[in-house]
Amino acid sequence: MAKKQKKQAQAGGTPATVALTAAGTAFTVHSYEHDPAHPSYGDEAAEAMGVSPDRVFKTLVAEVDGALTVAIVPVAGSLDLKALAAAVSGKRATMADPTAAERTTGYVRGGISPLGQRKKLRTVLDDSASAHPTICVSAGRRGLEVELAPGDLASLTDAVLAPIGRG
Repeated sequence: MAKKQKKQAQAGGTPATVALTAAGTAFTVHSYEHDPAHPSYGDEAAEAMGVSPDRVFKTLVAEVDGALTVAIVPVAGSLDLKALAAAVSGKRATMADPTAAERTTGYVRGGISPLGQRKKLRTVLDDSASAHPTICVSAGRRGLEVELAPGDLASLTDAVLAPIGRG
């Protein structure tokens, strides 16, 4: 984690919540006790918060034609790699190496947030997000989520909206 991010995290926020606050974006933080034995970070978040898995979105890092790309899809489904590649005018997408994803974003797996990343990556948000007034995404660590308007998330991350999720 970069020095600036460490200081922010020590001050009680994560780089994601600090970025939201700095942007003046309305958001709500939800925290829960993370269970390391739970088989799915996203399903665990939805269950713990009592929120439909269609409104809880996971942040995945993929590689499209050699460039790391963030994909944000509902935890209720999975990522369509072909659709992700098409959304950024690419030819081929694969899941990124987890170590590269952690190093580049500054977050650990299960806590990667689309906000406040160490290096800004091109981002694609599944278009199903626009069906909800608010969605939840990781706030930058396991057991911490932020709820915000999908339009605000798209604006802050410069995300392209595209149908990249599979139900």
